[in-house]
Amino acid sequence: MHATAQLDMDQVRRRAIAAWLLLCAALAFSIVVVGGVTRLTHSGLSIVEWQPLVGAIPPLAQGDWESLFAKYRETPEFRLVNFDMDLAGFKRIFWWEYVHRLLGRLIGLAFLAPFLWFLARRWLDARLAWSLAGIFALGALQGALGWYMVRSGLVDDPRVSHFRLTAHLGLALAILAAELWIALDLLAARRAKVDRRAFALAALVFATALSGGMVAGLRAGLAYNTFPLMDGQLVPSEILMLEPWWRNFFYNIATVQFVHRALFWLLAILVPLAWWRWRGTAATAMLAMFVAQATLGVSTLLLAVPIPLAAAHQAGAVLLLAAALWTAYERRA
Repeated sequence: MHATAQLDMDQVRRRAIAAWLLLCAALAFSIVVVGGVTRLTHSGLSIVEWQPLVGAIPPLAQGDWESLFAKYRETPEFRLVNFDMDLAGFKRIFWWEYVHRLLGRLIGLAFLAPFLWFLARRWLDARLAWSLAGIFALGALQGALGWYMVRSGLVDDPRVSHFRLTAHLGLALAILAAELWIALDLLAARRAKVDRRAFALAALVFATALSGGMVAGLRAGLAYNTFPLMDGQLVPSEILMLEPWWRNFFYNIATVQFVHRALFWLLAILVPLAWWRWRGTAATAMLAMFVAQATLGVSTLLLAVPIPLAAAHQAGAVLLLAAALWTAYERRA
């Protein structure tokens, strides 16, 4: 009887930790969406200082607003792009970046406080505790990386580095993926080996999302706004216009968009095949999410990146990755 009660208690604890991690993953999803809107509205450079603690307090008086606006007027973005912006316009872009940063702080608190509580109650074995500590470290690194990204747009060019933006997105997706995977593991009845093919498909979804980050960072979606061809060509003639050739994959908008499209077409083949072969609930969700994401992506491209569609497309990338990870976990042997 005692052993059964202990087993039931262990199951309750595992479910509680899993529920917390799923909540953290949902919060990570929300900050990716808000981050996408912040980027699309060109709001990310409105706060020119990194103040992890003091910065949680918004401007409360007219003098606070004037001080922040004065600092923004010293940036390249104001001098070269928003030189005619008034205080009311500054407030509009400020709030998106403020909410983005505040959400990051809340996510850190929502992760750290329960983690320490579970740790103090000895609900976590050593392996799980170290895994969760690693996720928290990645979260702290994500905050620093976000500021490192913003700094790149405060020097000369009023655009953040597309490499840093892609790294910032990739780390957010990695944190979400780790939280989701551990939650699924806690909810599982038994441990099992992962199907490498299913995991490779999830990795391909992740790579496609990263290539989308490169497209966004270079604003490559504003070019070649036709589909399925790129301005009438299967392979654009400008694809290797830079020397040496490898620079095209990092700086040439034609090449970067072509790579993103190529990964999309690869997924367009592999995802339906995976669904046909595996047929489970997760695989069906993955297929449905891929169709929705493809529709959003093509629509965003054809309409030259309207903010609502582009934000939905970024959100779709996260949901597709979650569905692919769920499929990979369901395929365990």
